Amino acid sequence: MYTEEQIQKRNKSIWTKLMSTFAPLQFLAFVVSFYLVIRFLVSGEGYFAATISIWVKIGLLWAMTVTGMLWEKEMYGHYFMCKEFFWEDLGNLIAMLTHNAYFVVKWLGWGQKEIMLVMCFAYITYLFNFGQFTFRWAKSRRQRRQANST
Repeated sequence: MYTEEQIQKRNKSIWTKLMSTFAPLQFLAFVVSFYLVIRFLVSGEGYFAATISIWVKIGLLWAMTVTGMLWEKEMYGHYFMCKEFFWEDLGNLIAMLTHNAYFVVKWLGWGQKEIMLVMCFAYITYLFNFGQFTFRWAKSRRQRRQANST
């Protein structure tokens, strides 16, 4: 998965440390926001809180994406869609498009319920992307353990 040189580079990178901070924050924002969106859809209450949580979630997704692009450039010489992270980047691109669809449907004047349904779909795409990176993280962790045990 990673060469020894890449492991050393990754471990020294400021972008690795930032992503390690943003990732759990983004997941927490997702959990809170998803709850608030569903609560609004079920009860019709809490639109403002759900909206603020969506803005926080989208902001963290952007922060994670930009940080990831800088990390990829440092590691592989490409800002986005390098062959080593193609599928994760594709998943991230889909999550970015669906999350930012929020702003498009707001601009188009869609109703509150429809906007929240768009966000439910966006959050499903985030879960797939989160799963991709979690799988890669677990693989990387196994690789580190194997390297340390030999």
